[in-house]
Amino acid sequence: MAQENQTTTVTEFILIGFSQNPNWNFALFLFFITIYITTWLGNLTIIFTVIFMHHLHIPMYFLLANLAALDISDSTVTALKLLTGLLSHPNTISYNWCISQIFFFHFTGASVDFLLTVMAVDRYIAIYKPLQYLTIMNQRVCITLVAGAWLGGFVHSIVQIWILLQLPFCGPNMLDNFYCDIPQVVKLACTDTYITQLLMVSNSGLIVTAMFFILLVSYSVILVKIRSHVTEGKHKAVSTCTAHIVVLSLNFGPAIFIYDRPFKVYPGDKIFQVMYTLITPMLNPMIFTLRNTEMKNAIKKLRRKIMSSNSRIFTREKAFVSRLQW
Repeated sequence: MAQENQTTTVTEFILIGFSQNPNWNFALFLFFITIYITTWLGNLTIIFTVIFMHHLHIPMYFLLANLAALDISDSTVTALKLLTGLLSHPNTISYNWCISQIFFFHFTGASVDFLLTVMAVDRYIAIYKPLQYLTIMNQRVCITLVAGAWLGGFVHSIVQIWILLQLPFCGPNMLDNFYCDIPQVVKLACTDTYITQLLMVSNSGLIVTAMFFILLVSYSVILVKIRSHVTEGKHKAVSTCTAHIVVLSLNFGPAIFIYDRPFKVYPGDKIFQVMYTLITPMLNPMIFTLRNTEMKNAIKKLRRKIMSSNSRIFTREKAFVSRLQW
């Protein structure tokens, strides 16, 4: 029997999720689908506002629109399986889909982290080289930097998956999570995973921690420059940098807690995972719009344009119908 178990290959995993109580699961379903819909609405609002409002066609808002697109993608990778799992029992996921979810989750998540680094560079140039800002951050450079962020996310994720695919899975298949992620999956491997965990922590945790502290130092330097040298538009610059720091903390904080330690289970793990995968993508557009008067005014202007356009269309349709009746 022992030999038979050792040769058995796991073909699916069971996601334990939050609760086995159907009533609780339905309440959680309503809560999380509200968050997911809000994430789509908030980030799409930023994307469409940047696209259709021509005065926002500058590097900072181009990067912000790309962050919004990544937030939608990042949230979707985990939210769809979470929502379907809350309404089904048992909540299972095939091995191949589990690996795919891990790949896309780390691909989009790492791309967000790299893009936040690019946004810090953008703010640095805007503050320290204001006259050369648009020349340095031209369209070609912006596209190259965004493509580099996506490429960095892809390389990070493919390395994680390559390491994970070397592990055999032949025993337990219950994941104490609501989505597939490396810490929980690695623990189920039927081999010694000490070296694997060190590689994973090095590739995820240490890099994320280093990036976070470098970015915090960078924004601190920028804020000092703003307060001591910038006179025109000081409030706007401080507000923008403050919003970036808040978003950095929301993105990097939970990631550091999850990945910058050995893969052990702690009571607060799922809270940080919900924050990292669902809450942060929803809050990012709120933070950037609430602290940015230019973006708020642009959204209001776009909304008035849409309402005015709809009103004209309705008036034309009404006149057309009246002529037909006549």
